[in-house]
Amino acid sequence: MWRKVFAGLAGYIGWWIIGAIGFISLRVLWHEYASAESAMSFTFSMQIARLLIGLLCSLGAGIFVSLIIRHRSSVPWVLGVVLLIQFLPVHYHLWDKFPIWYHAFFLLTIVPVILLGSRFGMIWARQNTATASEQPS
Repeated sequence: MWRKVFAGLAGYIGWWIIGAIGFISLRVLWHEYASAESAMSFTFSMQIARLLIGLLCSLGAGIFVSLIIRHRSSVPWVLGVVLLIQFLPVHYHLWDKFPIWYHAFFLLTIVPVILLGSRFGMIWARQNTATASEQPS
C-alpha cells in the first residue's frame, strides 16, 4: 500500500519537476518565448513546444510510477485522473488564451501518455531485473 502511495507521489512530483525544468529551459533558450509568456501570446511553435513539455511530463510521471511499483497497478490511472481533474479548471480559466485544439490535446493526452510511460517503465524495469539476475555474483 505505502509503495503505491509513494509511487503516486513520485509520479506527481516528477510531473511538476519535469515541467519546471522544461519551461525554465524554454525561457532561457528561447528569448521570444520568454517575452510572450507574460501576456500568454504564444505563436503556434511556442504552443507546440508547451504541449511537448506536457507530453514529456506525463511520460516521465508514468515511468517514475512503474519503476517504483514494478508491476501492473491502478496508480498510473489514478495519477492521470488526478492531474486531469487538477488541470480542468486551469484550462477553463485559460480558455480564451489558447485555441480549442490546444486544450483538447493537452487534456486528452494526460492519462494515455502516463499509461504509456508506465508501460515503458515496466519494460525497462523488467529488462534491468533480468540483466541483473544474469550477472555472476
